[in-house]
Amino acid sequence: MRIFSRRSRQFEQQLEMRWARLYRIAYSWCHDPQLASDLTQDTLTKALRKHHQLKKYNALDAWLFTILNNCWRDHYRRKKETVDIDEVNLSPAVLSDDENERMLIVNYVHKAIEKLSSDQRQVVTLIDLEEMTYNEVASILDIPIGTVMSRLSRARRQLKAHLQNQNNDTDSSSSNLWRVK
Repeated sequence: MRIFSRRSRQFEQQLEMRWARLYRIAYSWCHDPQLASDLTQDTLTKALRKHHQLKKYNALDAWLFTILNNCWRDHYRRKKETVDIDEVNLSPAVLSDDENERMLIVNYVHKAIEKLSSDQRQVVTLIDLEEMTYNEVASILDIPIGTVMSRLSRARRQLKAHLQNQNNDTDSSSSNLWRVK
């Protein structure tokens, strides 16, 4: 009995260490801080309840992302629609030019990712942000590897188009301001 409690505490510590990563992915999928927190909490609760189902501890991340994906699907089925909320800017009032430009780029990328379909957002965030393999993503999302590759390809194409359009919009608006002066 003592071995189980020690193993259980180690397992809990492993889950605690992965909370931020799960939250980041959940947030990238839903764009709602409260919902992302709820999804992460649901994922960890289910993982604790079903820890005996984990066969290989080196596959813990993929197992957790699979649970997170199932929680997201359950939520999506219940709600059918999610409402995106604006991000609260908690940055300091005075930023250097480099920091300002970096924040603009990050905001452009976030807005471009928001425009992707839910399926494409999932694939992009797992592969490009979490650096998972195509096989891992296919397993997590329970889809064929060819579907992962095609969704990723379409998502990257759309991201590129959104970012180029955003860049063209900012170039034309700044040139209009320049002409006014």
